[in-house]
Parts: sequence; structure tokens; C-alpha cells
Amino acid sequence: MDTLKVRDAGDVEEAVRSALAAEQPLEIVGHGSKRAIGLPMATNAVLDLSALNAVTSYEPNELIVTVQAGAPMADLLSLIDSKNQQFAFDPMDTSVLLGTPRGAGTVGGMIAAGLAGPRRIKAGGVRDHLLGANAVSGFGDSFKTGGKVVKNVTGYDLCKLLAGSWGTLSVMTEVTLKVMPKAETERTLVLRGLDDAVANRAMTAALGSPYDVSGVAHLPLSVFRDTGGGLAGLGSSQQAVTLIRLEGIGASVPHRAGSVSKALASFGTAEMIEDDASAAVWASLRDVAPFAASGSLGAWPVWRIVCPPASGGAFGQALARETGGDVIYDWGGGLIWAALPPVADAHAALLRQRLKPVGGHATLIRATDEVRNTVDVFHPQDAGVAALGRRVKTSFDPKNILNRGRMVRT
Repeated sequence: MDTLKVRDAGDVEEAVRSALAAEQPLEIVGHGSKRAIGLPMATNAVLDLSALNAVTSYEPNELIVTVQAGAPMADLLSLIDSKNQQFAFDPMDTSVLLGTPRGAGTVGGMIAAGLAGPRRIKAGGVRDHLLGANAVSGFGDSFKTGGKVVKNVTGYDLCKLLAGSWGTLSVMTEVTLKVMPKAETERTLVLRGLDDAVANRAMTAALGSPYDVSGVAHLPLSVFRDTGGGLAGLGSSQQAVTLIRLEGIGASVPHRAGSVSKALASFGTAEMIEDDASAAVWASLRDVAPFAASGSLGAWPVWRIVCPPASGGAFGQALARETGGDVIYDWGGGLIWAALPPVADAHAALLRQRLKPVGGHATLIRATDEVRNTVDVFHPQDAGVAALGRRVKTSFDPKNILNRGRMVRT
């Protein structure tokens, strides 16, 4: 396989134009940490962006950072942490689920995947924090979209399309992202012993309260079979746990935590964990540590299911019962991570049939190459939406050069 290592946007243009002339599709990679997600691609050429790794500018007082797409996430997170800042959307590290080296992901990969963590319910997703991008289209032309301030869009906000596009629309070379100050303190309330349906009601009540919660999740008892890391102490009482996180300034958080405890008193007495212990819990949830590749469920396929939060508890409970799998609820029940026992289609037909009346969608995040070769990894779209997607793809990449076949089988 040919690997084309580029040094700048000019090299990217040249590589794409050469591929276009030869009608040779390109696989776009940074460090390759997410190559196991999506349909397997048949290509003989890899466009390696790892050398595009510089931080172009960082203005902590303006809460923006501009960075090349191949920059390692670990380095960037360390940089903004040194100024007590963070990406508010909780960028997920997929290495735990996929068994790849920790922290190997790049900024471009983070945006292309569009996977946000528990704080999404409060802060929004990756696309909401992407202010601008420089990229090369499938025509081999560089273009710029957005800018370095929040209110700078007078036409189509094209950079939002790049988030979650899995590299199928363009090759990002540089991006500008919004950062936010870290909270002074955080508290997590822990309710024990609720079943999935009751926990769903408790999470809904927490989200509907005026107390500005920033994370709401539920872990059934079954997921504690060999959980380590930040979740290790939560399963010690052999009960399911429901978690509610509050963040903010020191004077506010304890008061709000007490108010939420009172509001949820009908669901039980809430325990409280603080600061570092709380942060460790949510980091483990963000990265789906109970389903880690190194754990007892490491050989099981893992699905990422998004559905209406009010339907999450009943849907997840029925799915686990019918398949014998394990589930974790995030986003108040709106995001379900499901590890299901291995079968030929990873339970895709059953799962998507059950999702139709709910109105959700499911993405296969971890599976063997054999399964990914036969199953639609990304949720099949309705005819109208699929037709719109094809028109968007054609407007960016008419010859289907970029990551051909990763999202839609060709």
C-alpha cells in the first residue's frame, strides 16, 4: 500500500489531484486510531496527515485555539489544561474500546468522528465548538470555511458538515475550535438500586430541574463484573448506580447538589462524590471503560445507539434481555452503549428493527472485519435523506476519492 506523507496543504492538494486523475481512492489517516470504525475500505493509497501537527495559535483570553489536523489530541489537551481550559463537549478517547494506544487520536480524527461525551447534554457536540476549518475538497482545491470568532457566518456554515463526516467530504488541514474554562469544582450524586426504567425517570427529573446538571448516566449492575479505573468503587455495593453531575463555581455546586438531592428524594438517598473522584468516574463513562477491549467483553461487538431519552430505559432493558448483552445509559437515556454477544450480524437486524418505532439510530463502533464487511456500520438512511447525502458528497467529492466506502457500501 502506498503511503503519501504530506507536509502542508499544498502537498494535500497535489495528492488529491493525482488521485483524482488516476481515479485512485485515498484513505485519510492521522495516527490511524479510528481505522477500525466504519466499513472496510478497498484502497491502495493512504494519505498520512500526521506531519500536520502544529498548534498555529492559541489565545486563552479569547477562548480559541487553531491547530493543524494531524496534531495529537493528547498534546492539545495538555496545552489547554495548562491554562485551566477544556473542550466542553468531552471528546471521547476511543482507544479504550478499540484497544489502540492511549491518546493516539488526532484533532482531525476527533472532528471527523464527531463523538462527544457526557457533557454534550449541556454544552453541545463537536460541531457546536468548531469555528472554522481549512480543507482540501475532492476536486483538489483548498477552501476555508468559518473563522476565528463565534459570530462570523453570513452564508452556509460548511465547517459544521465536516463534523461527523468521517473524512468523506474533504481533507481537513487546519481547524479552529472554541475552548472553555474548567469548572472550579464538581459533585456527582449517586443513586443506588434503581432498575433501568425507574432510573430513566430519575434522569429525566434531573434534566428537567433548574439546577444545571452537566451529566446524567445509569449503569446497570451487570456492567460492574470487572470494571476498574474511575468506576471501580461504584459497584462495591452490588447495585446499579444512577449518576448526576453538577459543575461550576465553588459556592454554587454544593447548593445545587443539595437541591437536586431533595428533588430526587423519592428515588432514594443520594450519596456524593467530589472533584477528582467525580472526574475519574465521568472519564471512564466517556470512554465506555466497562466495555474495554482489554476486559471480559472485549470480543463483543459494541453499538452506539441514540434515541429519544424518554424511550432509552425501556429500549435498553428490552435489548439487554433479548440479546443477553450489557448496556450503559448516558445523556439521560438518549445515548445507549450496548455490548452484545457475538453473532454473525452483531444483532444488527434485530437492533434496527427495534429502533424503528422509537425513532433512533445505531452505529457499530467495534466489530471484527468479517462483521463490518457484511453489516451496515452506519444506520441506513431513509431514501430522501440518503439522496440529500449523495448530493452533498458529490458537491465536495464528485469522483468519490476520499475515504470511499467508509460510510456507505460501494
